[in-house]
Order: sequence, then C-alpha cells, then structure tokens
Amino acid sequence: MKIRFRPRTPRPRTPRPHLAGLPVPGAPSGPRRRPALLAAALTLPFLLASCALDARTTAGGEDLASRKIPAEVSPDTELTVGYPSLKVALELSGQIDELPFEVEWANISGGPQCSEAFRAGALDVCSAAEIPSINAHWTGLDTKLVAAAFREDPYANPIYELGTAPGAGIRSLEDLRGKKIAYSPGQAQGALVLRILDKAGLTQEDVELVELASTGDVYPTALGNRQVDAAPIADVNIKRYLKNYGGQGATTLKHGLRDDPSHLWALTESVTDPEKAAAVRELVKFWARAQIWIDRHPEEWVEGWYVKDQGLSREDGEYLVERAGTPVIPADWSGAIERQQKTVDLLAEEQDRERFDVRILFDRRFEKVGAQAVAAGDGGAS
Repeated sequence: MKIRFRPRTPRPRTPRPHLAGLPVPGAPSGPRRRPALLAAALTLPFLLASCALDARTTAGGEDLASRKIPAEVSPDTELTVGYPSLKVALELSGQIDELPFEVEWANISGGPQCSEAFRAGALDVCSAAEIPSINAHWTGLDTKLVAAAFREDPYANPIYELGTAPGAGIRSLEDLRGKKIAYSPGQAQGALVLRILDKAGLTQEDVELVELASTGDVYPTALGNRQVDAAPIADVNIKRYLKNYGGQGATTLKHGLRDDPSHLWALTESVTDPEKAAAVRELVKFWARAQIWIDRHPEEWVEGWYVKDQGLSREDGEYLVERAGTPVIPADWSGAIERQQKTVDLLAEEQDRERFDVRILFDRRFEKVGAQAVAAGDGGAS
C-alpha cells in the first residue's frame, strides 16, 4: 500500500450567493489530473463555475443497486480521500498500514471544499454531514452517500447550540421573532436555522436572515459584536463563546433537534467504477472501526488529534470528546433516509428548490458494510 498526504492549498474566499441561491455548477472536462485539479478546485472555484458540465456534474440519480462490487479489491486501486481526522485515527489505531489499496489523503473536508474537488474530478471520497449531498444534487453534482454514523443520544449530545448575543433577550426559540439570525445557505448551519424556525412556528419573513460564511469563529465573533442576535455554533466555539461573552449576558439554547448525521460522501463516478467501488467498500470498514476506536480511546484521540494535529489545548480536546457522545453505525438506513427526506422537503419549500426523492443519494450497496465490520471486530487495534 502506498500512502501520500497532500497539504491544503490556500484559496481565496469568494462571495457566497444570495439567501436562496447556491453555488453554480461547473467542472472541467477531460481526464483526471489530480494534483493540478485539486489545487484548481481549492483555489479557483470561480473558474470551475464557468466551465462546461460533464458526467460528474449531471445529477441523474442513477440507481447503482444492480451493479455488482467485486469481492476482492485490487491493491493497485487508488482512492483520493478528503478526511484528515480519519487518517489520524487509522495511524493512532495502527490500522493505516492494513488498507488493501492505495490512498492519497487530501487535507480537505466538509461540503464546500469537497464539492469543488469533486467537480474537478480530483477527489473520490470525503466526510460530510447531510446537507452537502442535497446541495450537490440541486447544483448538478452527481454524488452518493456510502456510509452513515449518528450519535447514541443526539438530543443530549447535539453538534450545534443556538448562540444568543448579549442583550438579545432570547430565552426560547419563539423569542427569535424579529431577530437577526446568521445564515449560511447550502450548509448544515443554514438548514438547521430553517428547521429551528419551523419548530418555533416561524417563517423567514418573521426574522432577518443575515448571510454569513460559517467558517472558523465568524459566528461567535458576529454574536459577540452584536451583528446578529442568534447563530448556530458548534464544538469548541460554544465553550469559547460563553467564556468570552457569558459575563456580558451571552447564552446558548438547546434547539432540541437532531443534527448528528455524519457520512462518507463519494463521487458517483467513483463508485460506478467496479474497482473503486471495491476500495470504497473496504474504506467504509476501516472508517467504521475507526469510529469505535476513537470512542474507546479518548485519551489517545485527544492527544493525537486535538492536541498534536489540531493545536488545541488538552482541555478543549476533552471538552469535544465529551460532547461527541457515543457513535452509532446503523445497518439499516431507513430512518436516516426518512429524516433526510424531511430536510429536503423543508429546504425545497423555503429555498424555492425542486423536491426530489432523497433515496437517490444513498448507495445502499454499502448500507450494512460499516455495521458488519464493527460487529465482526473489536473496533480496531488497541
């Protein structure tokens, strides 16, 4: 097995589209040229948007159920995977040298970056929540979800909490009426805002949605500066926000909604290829065992990922591990599909998009792979 790690190429921040808008689809045609195309995907999204559509950016929703996946994976098969934390988990658990195919690790993750790399044909698999695959379909990018993980108690262990600005006077979700709320269309935070409004019996017309990129500490800073009254914030930003602004009256609210979907997300072109599909199947097995290893080895994970790789304090790392709860890797995706369909229906109505059957996003050939890998093993090396 050959492993390469490609560092992230800095890219300029481009203006996001208007509230109801989403990125314009586009991709260069021709054969894959991974290094050059990945750099282009990360640094020149405005050029990609002007290129002609090709096979990978035509979201036809092909059902791949009848396509057989080879029983064995060729050791010469290569996948480019955008999932930095998985690479570290496999290194820490001692599993990385057992991968039965070649891996090129790209230091990217999340919907926007992965979408750009997918369009360029420079990425096979990445990590994402539920919204990027929905957004991809609406913008003509043909992708599939090949693995799913959730949290054992998602309501007690949410990813996001609703941060409220000092003096905003927001003590319940109903108090959002007339308030300014940070909003990022096309990302999980944006969908969560719409779901929160729906739960509170409010519409977009009842609030002022302020479009802001949900990166880094943009949302906590906007809250602290009172540019917005409310914003969904996650992970260590919750802890830091309350520490920095709690004395001024800043708070967070539990939204009481499930926000825990986590997926392996693949380019349809990749899982249509038999050899790559076999490699993806094996990747799902390693991914599933890695989730269990992380849960069972919190101290090693805090030190190896949060402290050494991410540069966080040990205290912050322990806080994040505690918030994450216990992972659940289901062998049946029916519940996940049903919940994601509700998200599609809400977004279609609120963003004036075309409703579609979300089942076309799930490649159910991989449905049982993760759960079976966990059941057959002990969650990875100790």
